[in-house]
Amino acid sequence: MVSSRKELTDQRKMALTAAISLLIMTLAAFFSYGFVHGSLVVQGDATVTYHNLLSLNVLFKAEILGWIIILFCDIVVAWAFYMFLRPIDNHLSLLGAWFRLIYTAVLGIAILNLILVLLLTNSTVHSSLFKNDQLQAHVMLYLTAFETIWSIGLIIFGGHLLLVGYLAFKSNSIPKGISILLLIASIGYIATHLCNTFFPHFDVIMTILKFTFTVPMIVGELGFGIWLLLRGGKLIVKV
Repeated sequence: MVSSRKELTDQRKMALTAAISLLIMTLAAFFSYGFVHGSLVVQGDATVTYHNLLSLNVLFKAEILGWIIILFCDIVVAWAFYMFLRPIDNHLSLLGAWFRLIYTAVLGIAILNLILVLLLTNSTVHSSLFKNDQLQAHVMLYLTAFETIWSIGLIIFGGHLLLVGYLAFKSNSIPKGISILLLIASIGYIATHLCNTFFPHFDVIMTILKFTFTVPMIVGELGFGIWLLLRGGKLIVKV
């Protein structure tokens, strides 16, 4: 009885840790990518983008800070998911954690490109070394590299969600609706970002994929996070 209560307490702690980290990540992602990045970066217009970064440099720094918060939260979630799901299948939950950590490493490489953009837009030395159009071209190159590398990382993230969704489906306590959403979201991440990486000019396919999978991709992990916050670990996970 004592060990069962301890298991329940540990599971609850892991659920809350994962849930809080996921919610922080969601808010940071909406700010950094949904609001700031979407406002500052104008695809196909290097001049406007460059001037946006110069005039709203503090906001761009806040975006980078948001990405760093996301990166650290991803590490916490990888650990918390592993600890929470390992009673179901230790090997698969560990593999899922490694998938997320690999994704996090790729995200870190992507963020380095944003830091290079910050250096280019902050330093007067670079403006004397490059012509204005060359400087703008370099900025756009690093911004494109950020988005491309992150997109590749999200293919790996889709593999992580696939394992999490499968383990959730095997669980006796996690609602089947959430596990199905996680599985659909994993397919969405993999399909969308494979297409985005290797077939970026197939606009029709990309539109169909985004229309089909955007909602599950947003709701899947977020829904799991809300369930973890409200119910996760309150019942002992049975193998």
